[in-house]
Amino acid sequence: MEHNWRIETKLIQEGYKPGNGEPRVLPIYQSTTYKYDSTEHVAKLFDLEVPGHMYSRISNPTVEALENKIAALEGGVGALCTSSGQSASMVAMLNLCEAGDHFIALNTIYGGTYNLFAITFKKLGVEVSFVSPDATKEEVEKLIKPNTKAIFGETIANPALVVLDIAYWSEIAHSYGIPLVVDNTFATPYLCRPFEHGADIVTHSTTKYMDGHATSVGGVIVDSGKFDYTNGKFKGFTEPDDSYHGLTYTKAFGNAAYITKARVQFIRDMGNCMSPQNAFLTHLGLETLHLRMERHSENALKVAQFLKNHPKVESVSYPLLEGDSQYEKAKKYLPEGASGVISFSIKGSREDAVAFMDHLKLAAIVVHVADARTAVLHPASSTHRQMSDKELEAAGISPTMIRLSIGIENVLDIIEDLEEAFTYSN
Repeated sequence: MEHNWRIETKLIQEGYKPGNGEPRVLPIYQSTTYKYDSTEHVAKLFDLEVPGHMYSRISNPTVEALENKIAALEGGVGALCTSSGQSASMVAMLNLCEAGDHFIALNTIYGGTYNLFAITFKKLGVEVSFVSPDATKEEVEKLIKPNTKAIFGETIANPALVVLDIAYWSEIAHSYGIPLVVDNTFATPYLCRPFEHGADIVTHSTTKYMDGHATSVGGVIVDSGKFDYTNGKFKGFTEPDDSYHGLTYTKAFGNAAYITKARVQFIRDMGNCMSPQNAFLTHLGLETLHLRMERHSENALKVAQFLKNHPKVESVSYPLLEGDSQYEKAKKYLPEGASGVISFSIKGSREDAVAFMDHLKLAAIVVHVADARTAVLHPASSTHRQMSDKELEAAGISPTMIRLSIGIENVLDIIEDLEEAFTYSN
């Protein structure tokens, strides 16, 4: 029976559904392999003729439960969990692009993803063009080539906090017969569901808010099931796959062709699967996502307002802060909250930014973002260290920019910690 549950209920109820007398909480199926009653059944599994688990590199019952939950949350036809968010971005794009192909990415994306696309993908023969989120349609169209296969952006860019105009970029992508891929990590499906605005594929670093407690590295790809891969641009979906005896994905799996191909080709061959233990912890974390995202967003807005009025702050970026350049887009795409990440620039030098951070007591300096605890990072010295000054500027990152990941502690304690640390800056 299909339930038209609201998202808060889906976070609790979707994914794992125990039968009579079965464990109420999702079990950890810590097994690499599975037993079968016949050789014939195993053969059918390997030919993709019947559903089931053949090996935990490709699928696992605990991981499958998490995939089903996330697919339900985003409104997709299927999901695929990976070993990390980076891995999700890699598989999502390689599932669309082969050597000699090209795609477009917004230049404000996370530094690790930028490096993946600009450097590693280049070695694989896949070219990427980076474009400003403020680019006009004409500017974008100049970058589109016959071999362009997708456009990639982030719902909320990390750490520039630019809000993606999903409908705008979707319209451009679809006018050229290519999908829009959206990294929805910072927003989560509780605050934004990109498929509802025209996106075709969604990725997440589940390491962040989905887990919520900094315990489990992971990623996920979600397929909307709405994009037409039979339009002549994507031969990988419409021509026979020799590794499966000539199977054609669009014919065999219909609107689930994209996510099926990603699993049975890339996870099979690259082995970048999520572990059952990490899937269990992420599934557990998702049960409180709605409560946490409400508090993250509420606290972050109050901290952003405090920073905006502080004499030692040069500028502050938070999408739902009134007067922010992203405010109108945030009201459209993130009406329930803009997540817990704030970027601000302190007055003075890079040394002043470092002095401020080194004197924080509650907020910890960690190479992480988006969990229950307040954290702080200097992007130019860490996550975006490999980028040139010109690339940093294009990504909206200054030498004095500080990224704050606001936790779910009492907001007065967070503000007091910041106020005390300001006394040590210039």
